[in-house]
Amino acid sequence: MIEPPSRVRIDKWLWAARFFKSRSLAQKAVTSGRVKCNGERVKPGRTIRLGDHVRVRRGDEEMIVVVKLVSEQRRGAPEAQRLYAETAESVAGRERQKGRRRAERELFGVQRVDSRFLDRKAIRRLKERQRNGRE
Repeated sequence: MIEPPSRVRIDKWLWAARFFKSRSLAQKAVTSGRVKCNGERVKPGRTIRLGDHVRVRRGDEEMIVVVKLVSEQRRGAPEAQRLYAETAESVAGRERQKGRRRAERELFGVQRVDSRFLDRKAIRRLKERQRNGRE
């Protein structure tokens, strides 16, 4: 039986744990500061060890995980999920974010609230004020 490595580059581990679709995306995320290890900004070549706390930000979503296993090979999703354990704080934060997005959808009646939507809404309000002022 082949013994798994005890240390792996963080970009390889993120790819193997299926946080990113490719290693180059994982490298870019690490380089741009969207990935932190034990609270510190790291480089893609940083070796990751068992027990490290990794904070991964993808868009609006942020996950904090503890490294349980180390692998440099990408496998199926069930095996990839065994590489880490998400912290209770992270799960609670993602649930709050999910609730906030759901409330925004109900409030604005759209799937996604972005700056364009808000700009259009402001323009409509301004036009209505102008119409009401003339009449």
